[in-house]
Amino acid sequence: MKCPVKDLNDKVVGEIELSSDVFGLPARKDILSRVVNWQLAKKRSGNHQTKGISQVSGSTRKPFRQKGTGRARQGSIRQPQQRGGGIVFGPQTRSHAFSLTKKVRKLGLKTALSGKQASGKLIIVESLKEAKSKAKDLSDKLSKMGVLSSVLIIDGEKVDENLSRATSNLTHVDVLPQQGANVYSILRRENLILTKDAVHHLEARLK
Repeated sequence: MKCPVKDLNDKVVGEIELSSDVFGLPARKDILSRVVNWQLAKKRSGNHQTKGISQVSGSTRKPFRQKGTGRARQGSIRQPQQRGGGIVFGPQTRSHAFSLTKKVRKLGLKTALSGKQASGKLIIVESLKEAKSKAKDLSDKLSKMGVLSSVLIIDGEKVDENLSRATSNLTHVDVLPQQGANVYSILRRENLILTKDAVHHLEARLK
């Protein structure tokens, strides 16, 4: 399939042939859901921690004698039923990550890219090196292209320094190198801008 290539002034400067194996797949919400859940699980720090009875500070002495007080027997002030005592079956530090096959991860990324192409939210640009390091200048150019609301920009091997500076103050714009392209970042932004270099790298990586 052919797609027009634009510059940052929203002028068509050519066209590019997109692989139907990467940008022409049918929608698969089940695959996207699996990949997004996998990504979010990996992002969780898992550092929640409660103290059990052996970790709570306090005396090991019996609080009071067993019989004759009229009170329920107690063996420790660190027991769960005591104020400030240990927690039973509380959360412990662990990893929430789980495995997902490479085949499914690749299919998820191709499905996300295909979805943007099918919905008309994918824009291919010749290069981003002409971007200035001013947020206002880039914001005006994105407004001309009609993608100011929410946009993810994926550059080539390395993000252009001027582009990185220009987007640092734009909360609605994310920038990634092509190696960092992922399903969650693509789906959370309404529009997607790819450079020609990024397209070639993604097709070589996903075919």
